[in-house]
Amino acid sequence: MELPIILVFIIIGISILLFITELFPVDKISFFIIVALVLLQLTTPEEAISGFANSATITVLALMILAVGLEENGVIQLLSDGIKKLKILPLILLTPAFMIISAGISAFISTTAVVIIFIKIITQLSEKYSFSSSRLLMPISFAGILGGSCTLMGTSTNLIVNAIAKNHGVEAFGFFEFSLFGIAFFVIGLVIMTIASRFLPKSKPSDLRKDYDIESYVFTIKVTSESPLIGKTFGAIKFLDDNDTKVLKLIRDKQVINDPGKYIKLMDKDNLVLMSNLDNLQTLIKKNGFVLNEKRQNSQKESIGDGVEAPKSDMTYIEVLILPGSNLIGKTLKALRRISFQGAFPIAIKKRRNLRNTKERLLRKNIKDINLKPGDRVLLEMQEHKISDLYNIENIAILNEHEFKPNVPNYKRVLALLILFTVIALAATSILSILSASLVGVAAMLLTNIIQLEGVYQKVNWQIIFLLAGMIPLGIAMTNSGADIWISSNLLVLMANQNPIIVLGLLFGITMLLSGVISNNATAIIMAPIAIAIASGLNLDVKPFLLTVMFGSNFSFFTPVGYQTNTLIYGTGAYKFKHFLIIGGVLSITLWIVGTLLLSMQL
Repeated sequence: MELPIILVFIIIGISILLFITELFPVDKISFFIIVALVLLQLTTPEEAISGFANSATITVLALMILAVGLEENGVIQLLSDGIKKLKILPLILLTPAFMIISAGISAFISTTAVVIIFIKIITQLSEKYSFSSSRLLMPISFAGILGGSCTLMGTSTNLIVNAIAKNHGVEAFGFFEFSLFGIAFFVIGLVIMTIASRFLPKSKPSDLRKDYDIESYVFTIKVTSESPLIGKTFGAIKFLDDNDTKVLKLIRDKQVINDPGKYIKLMDKDNLVLMSNLDNLQTLIKKNGFVLNEKRQNSQKESIGDGVEAPKSDMTYIEVLILPGSNLIGKTLKALRRISFQGAFPIAIKKRRNLRNTKERLLRKNIKDINLKPGDRVLLEMQEHKISDLYNIENIAILNEHEFKPNVPNYKRVLALLILFTVIALAATSILSILSASLVGVAAMLLTNIIQLEGVYQKVNWQIIFLLAGMIPLGIAMTNSGADIWISSNLLVLMANQNPIIVLGLLFGITMLLSGVISNNATAIIMAPIAIAIASGLNLDVKPFLLTVMFGSNFSFFTPVGYQTNTLIYGTGAYKFKHFLIIGGVLSITLWIVGTLLLSMQL
């Protein structure tokens, strides 16, 4: 074995170790890879930074920007509101219904973004209708992964494999070229997870006050003379019928009425103490002529710039979810309070439920020993006008926020949807490549002021961009050093005289196992050149082997670390590692067998 090949294997081994241990964030690891490749002369400096200009990297970035445009213009919220209407279905039908929707959206929008939306929706529905959210989160995450595997733009993995194929002279994949395979895999996943959902753990609905031991989601509002509800009885007020909002107290002329009856009429200048989720508060105030309690609004005001004042006491609670790669991982609640945290004061940490530590054990534990991990939640107290500053913190998801966003005109929502559909149509009909179509879509959003680049800079997940930019040159180094040929040659010796279906099955299995411990993107970059070399060595069609890598990289269901959405639900649902190993393992093995048989028919 030549020295360059040994050096490439050392870099790959160290990278895998760093990915598994999470000693450094993935963007740092990727940057270290670039530097190592240059210093060891495994690539030229130009090749080492070529990942930043790679078509797959730019396409993923453009698709992220399109997703930001959909979110900022209310399309995602519109989608969320529509999905909530499925609450009328029984749980046994709710699982496949949510899975179908998750898969369908993930075929065209970032799977991670889709799953975060569902986490919010399911958390709210489980609290309202008292069912176990863990019965739905794992099926939805798996469905998102399977749905993303159905189209070329569904996941960054698909785009990476396609880019590597083109770089090796292989014909590019069509937009829907492998959709039938993806649909077949999804149907299998749908059946298995609908059955398996009955065996997932039962978790009690989350109660924020019990989780954090504080009175949260409680607001005092004042009825103004413009309110259309004046003179109506509490029993006739519609927003009190949906159980999302509860009147705890009525304060009238310094008289306090606890749990006012349905025949009491609402009057001007009444003060109501409401318990409501943070998403509903803005709607209640805008539609019903309410204002936040004046005493809070007029006390201790401070300047926030341009002569505008805001009340210091106008505080709210924000629940954020810690995502993989966050710089907050490893910090304690005490440490967060010592650093500048975008003007927010951390109140409590909610540990992911898969830990053996119960809430009581965590409360007894010294705060300096409670470290943040991916999937944990932090409850923040902060001033409302500073909520937007949280978007400067990378790799956190705001689960519940009380932010008064400006109303988005309906035409912008429609225009954002039309741009997305146009991008899909242009790419699907091959009028333009996915890269060209996505860039046209971004340009259209910028031209119509649907998005502003200032907001895009904050909301794009730059860690994924750096991951791609760092790992793509590693694939180039494998080709330059001959490492891919060396691996494929040795595999061919071991597989001599074996049926091609056996070779395909082994490639599928190895790719799937590797994807279970490192990211799906990194797996695809490492395995795609090897797949091309093996297919060429056997004089077989390359595309079935590339599809094997594509699907194998995505189907990391048996661990919670291979795919970001699995990491998210690992923390937010009441799951243990064994649930992924057993249920995800059954799904992975089934897809491995079926996938090998289906793809071998293309040889």
